Amino acid sequence: MTLVDTNVLLDLLTMDPVWVEWSVSALGQAEADGPLVINDVVYAELSSRFERMESVDAFISESRLELLPMPRATLFLAGKAFARYRTLGGTRSGVLPDFFIGAHAVVLGTPILTRDPRRYRTYFPTVSLISPPTA
Repeated sequence: MTLVDTNVLLDLLTMDPVWVEWSVSALGQAEADGPLVINDVVYAELSSRFERMESVDAFISESRLELLPMPRATLFLAGKAFARYRTLGGTRSGVLPDFFIGAHAVVLGTPILTRDPRRYRTYFPTVSLISPPTA
């Protein structure tokens, strides 16, 4: 199982000229290892690109993704990561999406497929990351 970050899916939606090739390849490799999953936060972030919920659901289905709701343990861990972020000088006042995604990966014991691994490396160092070599 691999938890897929929103940025990888947006590469597909926007046909990003820099990243789409890497993202398609990485998704294919990750799928060969098991199911591809997203969580509530990724679903919400994807929804900003669609007019209708049915369209988001169709994209998720066509991309062979499974939506896994976040358990309370994920929410608790995300809050703890956010507290650490604030202690280290972070300025945002709301819990960041990456904290929910990273905490969910910890709880699931699964890697994250992302092309922006910085925050995950800092706040969730035990999570395995699938990211571009230059990231």
